Amino acid sequence: MTKQQFKKIFKTKKAIIAMIHVPALPGTPAHQLSSAAIIKQVVKEAKLYAKAGVDALMIENMHDTPYLKNKVGPEIVAMMTVIAHEIKKVVALPLGIQILAAANQSALAVAKAASLDFIRAEGFVFGHVADEGYIDANAGELLRYRKLIGATDIAIFTDLKKKHSAHAVTADVDIVETAKAAAFFRSDGLIITGTATGHAADLEEIKAVAKSTNLPVFVGSGVNLDNIADYLKICDGLIIGSYFKEKSYWENPISPTKVKAFMKKVRQLR
Repeated sequence: MTKQQFKKIFKTKKAIIAMIHVPALPGTPAHQLSSAAIIKQVVKEAKLYAKAGVDALMIENMHDTPYLKNKVGPEIVAMMTVIAHEIKKVVALPLGIQILAAANQSALAVAKAASLDFIRAEGFVFGHVADEGYIDANAGELLRYRKLIGATDIAIFTDLKKKHSAHAVTADVDIVETAKAAAFFRSDGLIITGTATGHAADLEEIKAVAKSTNLPVFVGSGVNLDNIADYLKICDGLIIGSYFKEKSYWENPISPTKVKAFMKKVRQLR
């Protein structure tokens, strides 16, 4: 992806992508809400984020713990498609999706059906051990599937040495070489995180990756009002989930005050 294509999606040089953590979906252990109630909640959150001035949204089935590996059931794909469609009806923002864990083809199918702009993909290059077990590299299958379903207009942003994972098997491959491999395998953008949800990403790693590639670089965890200036200087986009919640915890409700203050600071820095 070129910088021009990036700007075509996000309409800005420095994109703030707010996460919508979809309530537990049908068939998962924590599922409680009706489908109508789930849709009502995510639409409410999407409107709140849009009003606060974020640049884009991304939906994720984070409450579906414990996650399946690589594949999810048709009930998850169906609900995520409906959710995406309903959000698109009420909010005129770029919208992306991630389906955990590493269900990248399912995410791409939803994105195609609901006319989304991007997906977040785990395990694009190399392999790693996640909570769910071994996640193998999937770039070849994923990009062929994108071509097969006519979804080449949907960007695929890919995690590098993903959080909540062990990377001992690739310890001799640093994050810059991982980034180069992802670029060679046609990633549309690179995501760098800390070691876990809400943990800060390493600034020096981000600088090194950004210097090594022409692809957009996103920070995917640990950004807050205090460190935003440091990150915004060196990357193209920030994916914000936990910080926008009450007490900065991902399961809590969104804090409109925190979102507004954050976006005010973003506008000053931009």
